[in-house]
Formats: sequence, C-alpha cells, structure tokens
Amino acid sequence: MSQLCNIVTPLHQRTSRKYIDRMVDEKVQCMYKAKEYEFDYWDGDRRFGYGGYKYDGRWKEVAERFIERYQLKSDAKILDIGCGKAHLLHELKELLPDAEVVGFDISDHGISDAPKEIRENLFRYRAQDKYPWGDKHFDLVLSLGCFHNLRIFELESAVKEMERVGKNKYIMLESYRNELELFNLQCWALTCESFFDTAEWIWLYRHFGYTGDYEFIYFE
Repeated sequence: MSQLCNIVTPLHQRTSRKYIDRMVDEKVQCMYKAKEYEFDYWDGDRRFGYGGYKYDGRWKEVAERFIERYQLKSDAKILDIGCGKAHLLHELKELLPDAEVVGFDISDHGISDAPKEIRENLFRYRAQDKYPWGDKHFDLVLSLGCFHNLRIFELESAVKEMERVGKNKYIMLESYRNELELFNLQCWALTCESFFDTAEWIWLYRHFGYTGDYEFIYFE
C-alpha cells in the first residue's frame, strides 16, 4: 500500500532560497538554459540551477533510510530514474556492495560527472519511454525530483513504466499545500512542467495505477 514518506525532506529543508530574487532575474531566459540540463544547469551560475553540484556526502543518510525502509539486501536490484550525477546510487552501492544499481538521465553532463565507480551503470534515456527491463525486475525503483519535469501525458507513461518494472517504488517531487507554497514554487522552479498540489498528485498516482510510496518537497 502506498505511503507518504519523509526520506528526502530533511535534506531539502537545509537549503535556504531567495524566491523573489530568482523570479525577477530574467527567469524566462534562465528557464530555457536550465531545461538544457547540461553544464549550466548543474555547475553554472545559481540562476540556472544548482549553482555548482559538488558532492559533500549528504546522500549517504538518505541511502541508509531507503535500505532500512525497503529492507534491501546486499544483492538488491535498484533503478534510479532521472539519476543526475548519481550520488544516491553511489552511496547505495557503497552500502550494498553486491547490488545491481542502474540509473538513467537525459543529461550528458550529469552522467559524465557522476562518480567514476558508478558511471558504467548509467546511460542516457527519457523517463517517459518504455523501459528496457522485464516486469518486476527491480527490488526498488526510485525517482527523485524528475517527474514534475514531465507533461501530464509523459507523466502517465513514466509512472506506469515505473510501476511495471519495480517491486517497490518511490517518487519524490515538488508540490504545494497552500497559495504561499505555490507562489514560492512558481518563483523557484526552472524546469517544472506539472504544477499540482498534494491532493492532485495523489489522485494522479491512483489514476495511473501507481502502488508505490511518494514524498513531496515544499517551498515554505
């Protein structure tokens, strides 16, 4: 049965954000650049995205939470949809040495700058396309901060494919609970295509036949 999780939220809340500053800083042009998902998005100026995605070990605690929640064994099979630089997958592999870890993303820069120990397990692919694995191949399929970047018809394809290939599933994405959080999200988001509140997301998950867990990050 699907459950609302609190796995990534503590990490998300550690970063402070100046919402209005981003909105008034030629945001439309910055959105075009961010949606290339290449160097500027990851390691360019903060106005285009992450502002330099340098790893500091923060994903280890998140990996530990996933292992505990889903009781992952050392040889577990794990897929990360929209893996970016794959630091979470790297930490999962460090903690589960015999695991089969796989990730894909649409960013060449993200994949090429992933930890070298994991890079051969990554490839370029779109979340909304049919996945090249059989039914229930993976013990856990993850997607963090990816699915809100899809339009609704793409979202349906991605969610259904995730459901098909995973025994356990987890999705984290951006949402809102009130008008202030919607405003902040609209100010901050550079790549988001689907702006839905929490109740709408949960309705969509059920409508698409999704049975996995989910988490929402908010811009308070």
